[in-house]
Amino acid sequence: MKKVFSILVLIAFYLAVTAFSALSGNEQNFSEIMEKQAEVVLKKQILAEASWALKQNPITVTDSSSVRSAGGRHDFFSEADYFWPDPKNPDGPYINRDGMTNPANFNAHRKVMIRLSRIIGALASAYKITGNETYVKHAIKHLRAWFVNKESLMNPNLLFAQAIKGRFTGRNYGIIDTIHLMEVAQGALVMQNAKSFDQETLSAVKKWFSDYIFWLNTSNPGIQEKTVKNNHATCWAMQVASFARFCGDENMLDSLRVSYKTVLLPNQMGIDGSFPLELARTKPYGYSIFNLDAMTMLCQILSTPTENLFKFETADGKSIEKGMEYLFPYIEDKSKWPIKPDVMYWNDWPVAQPFLIFGALRFNRSDWFTTWKKLDHKPQVEEVIRNLPIRNPLIWL
Repeated sequence: MKKVFSILVLIAFYLAVTAFSALSGNEQNFSEIMEKQAEVVLKKQILAEASWALKQNPITVTDSSSVRSAGGRHDFFSEADYFWPDPKNPDGPYINRDGMTNPANFNAHRKVMIRLSRIIGALASAYKITGNETYVKHAIKHLRAWFVNKESLMNPNLLFAQAIKGRFTGRNYGIIDTIHLMEVAQGALVMQNAKSFDQETLSAVKKWFSDYIFWLNTSNPGIQEKTVKNNHATCWAMQVASFARFCGDENMLDSLRVSYKTVLLPNQMGIDGSFPLELARTKPYGYSIFNLDAMTMLCQILSTPTENLFKFETADGKSIEKGMEYLFPYIEDKSKWPIKPDVMYWNDWPVAQPFLIFGALRFNRSDWFTTWKKLDHKPQVEEVIRNLPIRNPLIWL
């Protein structure tokens, strides 16, 4: 009897393992199929964008300046988006109008950084799907200009970002501007093993990003930004994670995994999967999307075979999947959005949001993938681009 029972247990165990293996295989196959479909969807756009990128010469922060900057020629400078001249005191300190972007602010450095992100992202994507090292050779010219050449490089700090006339020469909130260096770092990571990528340049670029990671973790603005309670802290962690992976900084990556599980997710997400601090803003829809995209990218960058943050759930049930499930219905049909519309750019969201494709691949959600496919993959509105640092998903897969 015991022998029969043992045989039955072994059979049951075998069937369970077989079923699990089949399920895992199906999940893997589903993900692989969607990855291939994503390449089909994006290939024409990638090659066109890469063709454009090959014609572009490097432009860095040293090519433009503002008399309002307290920094030097190599220092990145930007001004706080939502601050305007005071009608009662036109020459005095600027005043806040939350959610209302001032078009007269200095944005030249931010624009050339976004341009760099666009160039490197396109070239890295094209290299990944074709193996053509022409793309790598041209990318190196831009990387050297920004991070290596002494006459044109940017200093590895953001001391003068999002300044406010009459109030601050720079603020910790400006650190969010360098989310557009994420696809630069990731693009370099994708291309680093190419024959055309010389080790001297690669080492110098990694040294720049390593120096910037150090500044982000030790400077007063960096520490302040890390501890902000809303999307700014998420974006601090997201970009540090991207730079740390490029530099191979495993200790930093480990600390960010702990931060995601113990601080960012539990403190920012509501029980229903929403982000209450973002919902309280004058642009609740756009900021909710932005923060979910950022948390999704944190999970994408930090997850490993042994520690999958996409599967992590807090004791009270908060998870990145719950955040996606909360927001997806309003991406699929924005008319269902239950609270006030954004004060600006309401009609420009959503676009092909990163959380849709990475969530679809991780959770086998064909409906999320289908929605991602039909949305705009090449937005033109500057405000949307500013809040969409991940525009080349193939280099992250």
